[in-house]
Amino acid sequence: MSCLLSTGVACALQGSALSVSVLKYEPVPAEIGKYVDIWIKIENTGSGKSEDLSIKIVPEYPLSLDSESNAVKNIGILGPKSAAIHKYRLYVDENAKQGVASFDVQYQKEKDGAWVEETFEIIVGSVAFNSKGNVQIEGDPVKEPEVFMPGDTGTISFNLKNSATAYSVNINGEDFDTNARIQSATLKGTDGIEVVSDTYYGNGILGPGESMILTYNIKVDKNISDGIYYLDFSIIGSSHSYNNNWRIPIKVDSSSVRIVPSKPLKLENGKGTLEFDVANIHPNKLSSVSVKLEADDVDFSPTEYFVGSMEPDELFTIQVYGETSSPSDNYPRQLKISANYRNGLNEHEEVIDVKELRMETVKESSTIGSFVFMFLIAALIGAGYFLYKRRKQN
Repeated sequence: MSCLLSTGVACALQGSALSVSVLKYEPVPAEIGKYVDIWIKIENTGSGKSEDLSIKIVPEYPLSLDSESNAVKNIGILGPKSAAIHKYRLYVDENAKQGVASFDVQYQKEKDGAWVEETFEIIVGSVAFNSKGNVQIEGDPVKEPEVFMPGDTGTISFNLKNSATAYSVNINGEDFDTNARIQSATLKGTDGIEVVSDTYYGNGILGPGESMILTYNIKVDKNISDGIYYLDFSIIGSSHSYNNNWRIPIKVDSSSVRIVPSKPLKLENGKGTLEFDVANIHPNKLSSVSVKLEADDVDFSPTEYFVGSMEPDELFTIQVYGETSSPSDNYPRQLKISANYRNGLNEHEEVIDVKELRMETVKESSTIGSFVFMFLIAALIGAGYFLYKRRKQN
């Protein structure tokens, strides 16, 4: 039983919560005809312990072990929420070509148990850079959308900057340039969040203070639970040092639009205006928000109320006119309240609520007619008085 993954995502085996990854390797690139040190990290993210854990490295040409007896390392007991790190030394064949070399790492949860296998890659080259520029993330990674919903796709962008401020540095009497190299940059997913972009392999140079932007596409599983998840962002820079690893938080929140009636839901004599408060309860801005009402034998105008963009916690009041062709039927109707909106570029449609729409028959009041009649009588009396007074004066 095997699991081949270039990203180091955990493979489950009989409830195991073990994951293996390459913490770092030096020099970078691995030099042809020389040894390269590789640090392997194995982590137990579960709630139970591994009783007798072993790991094994299986290199492929042009890589080979310094000694076959060093292939297997018995870790022993690995408790929950803990990790172990082991360093291997591999030799790069003198006839190797520049490019990418791969090796397998196997781990066994318990003695005589099944081995789980994962595949990793390192860069092989003929030049080891002694540049001392260091690449850092400038500002916060830009996420679009800022907060994801289950089923969303989006992007994460990193502004990578060479933090050096001078063009050279003197270390122990020796001068080094402060250029920075991003030989590879990898964003690794986690359970429920997949990184669909490949590893970036660069061959350019960032001078002191210079920067570049790398963007990765990610996909969130539609069944993921709300919470904060962490992606691993790793950079291999100049040789021997200046490799970086960051934990990038991704927030998932399924909350969206809330629609609450602000007046009683009823039509009088088969028609009336319904009023609702529409609120964005999602942590970031939603766009193209619209509301749609549906009920049997009831026509609504507008058929879909377009609200537009809504900031977090923004409240908008809408009015929708409703009319039925069967005003004499006083039985209540089910009113389905739906919302459409976009989170980033992701379009969502959901039924927010189903409520009861009452039908009421109201008799026309005679008050207005009586008032009009009395007004006419008063007008006639006033006119008669005016004519009488005019005749008397004549």
